Amino acid sequence: MIGISADFDPVHNGHAKLIEKGRDIAEKTGDEVVIYLNKGYSANHAPFFASYEARREMALKAGADRVVPIEGLHHRLTLAYTVPIRIAMMIEDGVVDYVDAANVSTSKIQKYAASFAKRGIFSGIPRSLPNRNVIRWFAVNDFLYKKYKRKMKFHIIPELQMDGKISGREIRAKIIENNFEIPEDVKEVLPDSTVKILQKEIKKGNIPGKRDIGAITKRLNKYSRAKLLNIANINADAAEAIIKGRQYRNEDQIWAALRMAGYGPVLTRLAISSVEQDVTREEVFDLIKHYEAEGIIPPDQTVESVIERAWFVSSNVEKGVKSSDAHEMFRKGKRGVKPQYTIDAGLHLRSFEVEDLKEGIEASLFVDKREKLACQIRTENRKIKSPLKLPAQSATYLRLLIDSHFIPLSAKLVHKKEGWRVRIFIGK
Repeated sequence: MIGISADFDPVHNGHAKLIEKGRDIAEKTGDEVVIYLNKGYSANHAPFFASYEARREMALKAGADRVVPIEGLHHRLTLAYTVPIRIAMMIEDGVVDYVDAANVSTSKIQKYAASFAKRGIFSGIPRSLPNRNVIRWFAVNDFLYKKYKRKMKFHIIPELQMDGKISGREIRAKIIENNFEIPEDVKEVLPDSTVKILQKEIKKGNIPGKRDIGAITKRLNKYSRAKLLNIANINADAAEAIIKGRQYRNEDQIWAALRMAGYGPVLTRLAISSVEQDVTREEVFDLIKHYEAEGIIPPDQTVESVIERAWFVSSNVEKGVKSSDAHEMFRKGKRGVKPQYTIDAGLHLRSFEVEDLKEGIEASLFVDKREKLACQIRTENRKIKSPLKLPAQSATYLRLLIDSHFIPLSAKLVHKKEGWRVRIFIGK
């Protein structure tokens, strides 16, 4: 099989060249050209301009033999996780040849990719590197060779240029700006079949695809800090910025809040998509664990590694090491003692609140507006909020896990000789 992985939103002449290259290979091998097409959300975590059905039709008209949907990933996970999952799927399906485009030589891509593959690290690839997503694909393909004892052969063609790189984003923007009439300069970079399909979809009112802004704003306007932090890809700063920015009526307001929290464009789209689908940390944790068991997730990205990193950094910060230096030490392979998976925290309680407490009552964790770790307890008679009394290292450790975006934390009340405590469970 010859594989191409894409959004194709919409299929333009650059995409058609990929399929054309696939057809050239197919003539020699007798294999079929298969498009692995993202469905639901794009690789950059956004809703699609054109529907999956329309983009599938575009791909087939452009010469593909078959289209395989990729769904359930891009509103939950970053590319560092989705790329290994997608490549593993393609290798298991029998893809031998993979076609992509880049504006640098294959030898340079292989050189960049080799260092990342060797370390098993596929997140944080510098933006300064050209075609960094192609570099990630090369690196992951090499990494997965250890599991499958085979890898895809990459065929890299030059990116098609027409007064600069052809951009799907620009194509979509120009159609919208032209009141959903396809401008002549846009038609020049699209296959005739794509133009006809787009015109048909525009006439039906199917373009552009939209978010469920009602569901998103309802959650962001109503969810408590604890409930916001249970959503995947929302950290403590984001939860605080969301609460400060209420009330939300449109997506621009949400973008402003998340950018204030330090989120870049890609993470902002992912966070909004997670809110839209109400994706929980536990859901993402389970998904990663599933692919870990399949041997697909690189060691540095496993949930255990994320937890171990948080413990290592908090331990070293307690010793006076800078957080950034501790992260770098961990990245280079330095390790310490195994992390704690349960922590008991003290509470600040008033006497009348103590009377309502029972062993085993669940507590919801959050970071309050003073950036202190706290919990909320619902008894039969009242709602109790209390800051947590914790050693400095434990507080740093838990905050790092909260800011991991997907490690779930749960808690319940326990009664000890010293009094009531909240027992915090890391992971599941």
